[in-house]
Parts: sequence; structure tokens; C-alpha cells
Amino acid sequence: MSLETTINDDIKKAMLAKDKKRLEALRAVKSAILLAKTEKGHGAEVSEQEEMKMLMKLVKQRRDSAELYTEQGRADLADEENYQLSVIEAYLPEQMSEDEIRKVIIGIMQETGAESMKDMGKVMGLTSKKLAGKADNKMISDIVKQELNK
Repeated sequence: MSLETTINDDIKKAMLAKDKKRLEALRAVKSAILLAKTEKGHGAEVSEQEEMKMLMKLVKQRRDSAELYTEQGRADLADEENYQLSVIEAYLPEQMSEDEIRKVIIGIMQETGAESMKDMGKVMGLTSKKLAGKADNKMISDIVKQELNK
């Protein structure tokens, strides 16, 4: 079942349950899907990889907003963003642990012969494609920097 179908079903369930907070988060996902479909042309389908990329972007936006609200002392708004974050994350595949990500990065570094920070772009590109939707790009970037600086 596609992400769009799943989201539409869950929107109906949230409407019946009168769960306004959940409904708001689901509508944000639906909006992002519709925008992605219209960007590519009329009636275009969104690939699973693009869906994961889009969900990761929404998660990052919510996480950044929550962090900003917390810094500004707006716990009420931070809680709202964290709730939406948890709803959206439920549609992502299980996130990889730091150790699992590190193993993948080391494997890619060995394949490409990457040894210094000059090779970061090459390693990041391959790693981001391989781990799309399974890991946060900020964590990937931090681990790549650590490994290349050894």
C-alpha cells in the first residue's frame, strides 16, 4: 500500500476519532505528497525513495522547530511540534543505530578509498542514497567527519 493511501486512511480514522492534533500532522504529510506529485507534472506518482526523503524533511523541520521553541521558552509550541514529529516518524522505516550507520560508512570509505575531508562529498552522497529514510543526514554527516578525521 502506498504512503498516500495509508495517510488518507489514517486521516479518515483521525477525523472519526476527532483527534485534531494527529489530523494536523497527517494533513501536513498529505500536503507534502500532493506538492511532490504536482511538481513532477499532472498525475505523476511519487517513488518510495522520494516519499522517504519527503518524510525525513518533515521530521527535520519539526525537530528544528521544537528545538527553537524550547530555546525561546515556548514549551507549549515545542510539545506540539514533538507530537507531530512522533506521528510523522511512525511512517518512516525503523531508524538505524549509530553503530550500524558507522559500519555502512566505513564500508563505503573502503570501497571508494576515501581518506581525508576532501572525500567527504563522495562519501556523503553514497551514504545518503544507501541510507535514505533509515538515518538522519545530520548524524550521517557527523559520523563521516569523525571517520575521515581519524
